[in-house]
Amino acid sequence: MWKKVILSFAGLCGGWFGYSLYHMAVNGFPAGMERLSAGLPVEGSIVFAMLGAIIFLFAGTLCAEWGGTKLQEAVLHTSRIPMNDLAAGVTGLIGGLLLSLLLYPSMTWMGTAGQLLQVVLTVACGYIGLRVSLAKKEELASLWTSGRWGPPVEPEGRGLEEHKILDTSVIIDGRIADICKTGFIEGTIVIPEFVLEELQHIADSSDLLKRNRGRRGLDILNKIQKELDVKVLIYEGDFEEISEVDSKLVKLAKVLRGKVVTNDFNLNKVCELQGVSVLNINDLANAVKPVVLPGEEIIVQVIKDGKEHGQGVAYLDDGTMIVVEGGREYIGTTMEVLVTSVLQTSAGRMIFAKPKLLEKAQ
Repeated sequence: MWKKVILSFAGLCGGWFGYSLYHMAVNGFPAGMERLSAGLPVEGSIVFAMLGAIIFLFAGTLCAEWGGTKLQEAVLHTSRIPMNDLAAGVTGLIGGLLLSLLLYPSMTWMGTAGQLLQVVLTVACGYIGLRVSLAKKEELASLWTSGRWGPPVEPEGRGLEEHKILDTSVIIDGRIADICKTGFIEGTIVIPEFVLEELQHIADSSDLLKRNRGRRGLDILNKIQKELDVKVLIYEGDFEEISEVDSKLVKLAKVLRGKVVTNDFNLNKVCELQGVSVLNINDLANAVKPVVLPGEEIIVQVIKDGKEHGQGVAYLDDGTMIVVEGGREYIGTTMEVLVTSVLQTSAGRMIFAKPKLLEKAQ
């Protein structure tokens, strides 16, 4: 396709060049060329146009492969630019060029020097307009979407259309698919292309554990997109000036004015520092766990040693760890314990207890 475009363009340019060269010769430019065309009929312009087209087609054939590759790379690179950046850049460039046109009449009195200055002015105004518009792209985006300057106004009912941006860790975790299935996640699920690339790299890893995690993440995405009744958007833009995936997620959340869905504690903190809303799956899991208060009695099975001397470790059905003081000697047995304290963090919930037998003895 690109070769045909290049060859067609080369043929048109060659025909125009030959036609123009013939008429320049008729008018005696360069000097002496009028003799060459003096005996030619009117059809000479057609002959020159055909010769020019043939020469340019030959040159275009030699360069078609290289030129087609470069054009395809340019189109692919342009297609990866976010729409906000592209629209802002084009708007600023057009504004700068229009400004340079308005300034042209003021330079006509300078003659040749004015013509050279006009070229410099055109380039300078276009570049300044491009840079200014890119720096103000967020304000331009808010102008286009809300019809007014300043910070974007939250439309009524926006929550239903709010974007939820998934990070790599929460996709591999897999619980997001079950949450989407229950209907607790509203709006559009956004899966950035750079997250897909990271998942692909993990799935292609030589390490067996990483490879299985990456494939599990891809299976979860396939389930969300094909089996669940949720709206999924594959965001194809990228932020090439940013290398870290977490930083790209934060930037994307600001551009889309959405929320990052994660179970990464560090990403959670970065989002909070940069004013980006975040939904932590671990926080949700902790919130729906059964509430256990100090003083309650529960029945557990002590299964292993704790970190400190004499401690035993047990687990509730939901995976909550229970540290039993003095429970080491009861490993392998089911017993009743008394809850002494509960520690709640974003990483999970930990319950401290002591055997009910010791409580009775005291």
